[in-house]
Amino acid sequence: MANLVPFGKNKGLRPRGFEDFYDVLDDFFNDSWLTGRNPSYYGSFKVDVQDHENKYVVEAELPGVEKEEIDININDGRLSIAIKREENKEDKSKNYIHKERRFCSMERNIYLEDAKSEEIKAKLENGVLVVDVPKKEKEDRTRKIDIE
Repeated sequence: MANLVPFGKNKGLRPRGFEDFYDVLDDFFNDSWLTGRNPSYYGSFKVDVQDHENKYVVEAELPGVEKEEIDININDGRLSIAIKREENKEDKSKNYIHKERRFCSMERNIYLEDAKSEEIKAKLENGVLVVDVPKKEKEDRTRKIDIE
């Protein structure tokens, strides 16, 4: 019994490289749903990439995020989706003793080798960002070689 340590209290005893795994276990066995981790805690958001014949379709789940808080760029085939969000509501009519604010910054990068940087379209609807990235025409690299 001396070796039993409550969940979340033995962080120093865990092997390195498995912190996220143990955090998930701690959250699962935690008694309170309120102390569970928010997906934004991990500094990321879910992204799906579909490969169609003439384009890529990238879908990112961004619930509660406004389009003004999203920055999308492409550079040498690397599509970058970044979010910067600050939650700071000013209410001077209340006499606060303690007030908390939240700042969140997340970014995902996806390499799309044959992405065409022109004509990319993005729309945000119901918390899902959809980015259509057209593909470049594949050039024929076949060359006829003459025999001497």
